[in-house]
Amino acid sequence: QVQLVESGGGLVQAGDSLRLSCAASGRTFSTDVMGWFRQAPGNEREFVAALTWSAGNIYYADSVKGRFAISSDNRKNTGFLQINSLKPEDTAVYYCAVGKIYSRIARAYDYWGQGTQVTVSS
Repeated sequence: QVQLVESGGGLVQAGDSLRLSCAASGRTFSTDVMGWFRQAPGNEREFVAALTWSAGNIYYADSVKGRFAISSDNRKNTGFLQINSLKPEDTAVYYCAVGKIYSRIARAYDYWGQGTQVTVSS
């Protein structure tokens, strides 16, 4: 059974940095895509970044380019999302997801973690 577990969220001040982790288990993920999404209260789930596990192709939403960095440790089946220069508008629950193809649409992903809360105070 595939499991994704996020960690690393918290309450921070504007300008701070966070590193979110996503530990994947249940099978090998060498041919999959890992995506990160976020959802603020009252909003739809929003694409943030994605990475193809084997080739290492990386994609970002325009709104986070230059501040967010996605990476992975393939040996440990773990993905990361480094968030720098945090802003209050980054406040959301951040989710990692795994799917078979790259997409910016949430329903394209097959497996989801439980999410980790990021709250940025001004």
